[in-house]
Amino acid sequence: MEESGVDSTGLSFHEWLDRWVESLPRPHLTEAIAEPNQAAILSVDMINGFCCEGPLASPRVAGIIPALVRLFESMNRIGVRHFILSQDTHDPEAPEFGAYPPHAVAGTSESETISELKSLPFADTFTIIEKNSINSFIGTDLPAWLVRHPEVSTFVLVGNCTDLCVYQAAMHMRLRANAFGLPYIRVIVPADCVQTYDMPVDVAHQVGAMPHDGDLLHRIFLYHMALNGVEVLSGLS
Repeated sequence: MEESGVDSTGLSFHEWLDRWVESLPRPHLTEAIAEPNQAAILSVDMINGFCCEGPLASPRVAGIIPALVRLFESMNRIGVRHFILSQDTHDPEAPEFGAYPPHAVAGTSESETISELKSLPFADTFTIIEKNSINSFIGTDLPAWLVRHPEVSTFVLVGNCTDLCVYQAAMHMRLRANAFGLPYIRVIVPADCVQTYDMPVDVAHQVGAMPHDGDLLHRIFLYHMALNGVEVLSGLS
């Protein structure tokens, strides 16, 4: 992985990581997406249950909504017509609830797309992909969608959580392209449109959960995606 111009002299890894994140490029949208008809945006888990209600709602995730909505609007404006929303729509007995509190159960308001996206004038063009795990491709209609749209070669990935569902989706798309010899496939992650939750050690101890340093894990997983060929950007202007 290239260091993006970061001067690494005498730095610890954590210091280097901070500078790397700060130096991420922010190209104009039309520079990053030269062929809008060959691009898609994949939004992961931008639902009420992660933004505004329920046990897994996070103000950190809600904080990316304005930037994410602007990106949707900008991509629509330049001619992108593929908007895919991969969203938790859990079975009430989902095995995942052994690791996480029950959330986004099918038929509840938690599993609904956030109102900021639903109210966009082109929301009727969205393709909703329901998922029952943190992986957007296992047991969903998304693999079939990719087969039906071989013309799409650029995927802009947004949503939450950076280290969970976003990471799983980015790595699946990148590794799928690697495995099938598709070097022209691009996976782009704008850092200002992805985020993860935070749970300090003392809070985790009180609720009987594992702690989760949101700032650290957000940066670490941006780095790991970049390490594997995902194009990690500061954002898209």
